[in-house]
Amino acid sequence: MSDAPPLTLGTAGHIDHGKTALVRELTGKDTDRLPEEHERGISIELGYAPLELPGGRRLSVVDVPGHERFVRTMVAGASGIDLFLLCVAADDGVMPQTRVHAAVLRQLGVEHGLVAITKADLADPERAAAEARELVPGADAVPVSVRGADGLDELLAALERCAAGLPGRAEAPGPPRLHVDRSFTLRGIGTVVTGTLWSGELAAGDQVRVLPSGLRARVRSVEVHDRSVERARAGQRVALALAGVDRRAVSRGDVVCGPGAETGPTWLVDAELTLEPGARPLRRGTRVHVHHGTREAPARVAPLEGDQLSPGSTAMAQLRLEQPLVPLAGDRLVLRQLAPPDTVGGGVVVDAHARKRGRLEGRGQRTEQSGQRAVGPGTRPPAPPDAAALRLVDLLREDGESPRADGELAAAAGLSASDAAVRFGALEREGLVVRVGPNLHFHPDSLGGLVRRVLAICERDGRATVAGVRDELGSSRRYAQALLEHLDAERVTRREGDAHVLRRRVEAG
Repeated sequence: MSDAPPLTLGTAGHIDHGKTALVRELTGKDTDRLPEEHERGISIELGYAPLELPGGRRLSVVDVPGHERFVRTMVAGASGIDLFLLCVAADDGVMPQTRVHAAVLRQLGVEHGLVAITKADLADPERAAAEARELVPGADAVPVSVRGADGLDELLAALERCAAGLPGRAEAPGPPRLHVDRSFTLRGIGTVVTGTLWSGELAAGDQVRVLPSGLRARVRSVEVHDRSVERARAGQRVALALAGVDRRAVSRGDVVCGPGAETGPTWLVDAELTLEPGARPLRRGTRVHVHHGTREAPARVAPLEGDQLSPGSTAMAQLRLEQPLVPLAGDRLVLRQLAPPDTVGGGVVVDAHARKRGRLEGRGQRTEQSGQRAVGPGTRPPAPPDAAALRLVDLLREDGESPRADGELAAAAGLSASDAAVRFGALEREGLVVRVGPNLHFHPDSLGGLVRRVLAICERDGRATVAGVRDELGSSRRYAQALLEHLDAERVTRREGDAHVLRRRVEAG
């Protein structure tokens, strides 16, 4: 079966329904690697193991935590899987997190998999199997018990049948893309990142980019489940040793891709979204968390077909992100509301680098509207950016992480200060530039990389200061202060004295 396309199997299910114990019995590997996980008896981080099926085919297994506090981690693990193994305990049946995980799988488009009715030695498995069939229609349910190893052969055989009908990702077109879920350092090797290879192939010696920062690196070596390989294919769990990049500069949520990949960080995404039947309507301006790959970002929802998204319906909407994502058209997204935290929907990326706009008259058609201002009879719509405005964009792109002040850019573009101000306004509406200070704009790509590095400082040190950001970025105090004030204004960070801390860390505390 070595010629079979690689596949990744992801677990799902409520806490204490035996996901990790079942993976241990099937693979011989304990995916709980942290001391805290063993002390508390729960999975906290993603775990990984290879699974060999009876016919010799090898699957990569991603074991996810089941606790409600770690749904974000579950989504990160599930985003690259090809089939699921949903665990439902015979003595509990379907529980709240079972439904949450099933909703995540549904929104990610993971349609194939099995249900393992675990702890079948403690209760009659039929009730739990009936509930599971209602939740994931069409999936076979196999009773198992790890205590007596009962049902494991039947489960493996069912997994083999399910995997046999799946094409995998290996033959799918697209550049190499690996969404990072772990980064660490190994003595004598250096920076190592792991993740599921979504598309393409990666081999030792390949030149890659790390997005959204834009850092460049070289693949020193490649491993698949602790085995060195010459080349990794899409659908495999991969570990890459990277030369030329510090571990602190790459973390979960980053994307490793080929240097010629036509992708990059974006702040505006058009997507076809579907809300879960029991979700609350998402009105214009509602703030949600958008999950893509192993990364997430807060965003405002701007429906493009009406003023709200309704439960159980599908419609086009624009997601105006507060932190950059790195998607391609056709990628899947998951939406979760902020409070109370819950999976409310998801969808498919239609335009990964959209321009800011208002409602659609019909799918694929744009109304004469900008922002929140409707264009009616006698109303003149804002003019689109002209050649002089686009010259400002080019100058900002050239300036990179150290853009000139607005006045200097205006002079370089041959514009007066007032003319440049009008054009900056048009560019802001279109999402082509971002205002960071009273007299300072950035190109979105450059700003995305800087923001990522500042957030990495906050994650590492718990706080960021103007002096610390200035020194680490190698920039001036002016840029460091403008970046931190911008993040405060966007409600990504909060100022505490002379320091700035991540809001989610403040709120969690």
